[in-house]
Amino acid sequence: MIGRIAFLMLTLCVFVGFQLINSQKTDSFNGFELVDKAGNIRKPTGYRDHYQALGTFVVLDPKGNEMHFTYASPGAAEYHRKNGKFADGTVLVKEIFGTNHAQMTTGDAHWASGTKVWFILVKDEKGRYPGNPLWGDGWGWALYKSDAPDKQVATDYKKDCLGCHIPAKATDWIYIQGYPVLAAAK
Repeated sequence: MIGRIAFLMLTLCVFVGFQLINSQKTDSFNGFELVDKAGNIRKPTGYRDHYQALGTFVVLDPKGNEMHFTYASPGAAEYHRKNGKFADGTVLVKEIFGTNHAQMTTGDAHWASGTKVWFILVKDEKGRYPGNPLWGDGWGWALYKSDAPDKQVATDYKKDCLGCHIPAKATDWIYIQGYPVLAAAK
């Protein structure tokens, strides 16, 4: 009898665990929860804790070096590895920092310092907001600046965002070469 109860409990635990894993996978691409009826995208809360880090770019510029950290909603990297594209509803958050540096025992070290801007993208395969100038080319586009971190300031993605992404047009406007987690592990 104890063996049957133990087996039943184990089966129940496995079933519940499987359900939790599946619900997490199906709920991963919920970027449209960040979008209001007019197509305005709000910055996700807790993305540093709940999203996956895709990679970091260091931009060396005489006006001030920057570090670009990019995060993706849960499951986005796995989906991209399997399908070669981002799933509808995927959210990408690029947080751009200034940098500080100093000579350390390891050499001239640079680190992120002070967020400058956030770029938020929501993958939109269905063209849900055709009249909204912040939606197009398969994405919803948003820009937040550090002096007003809760105010979306872009007005037209073609004017405010797309210019920087033109070299990445062939990879769905995303610089995937800087995101090693999108490649299969070797």
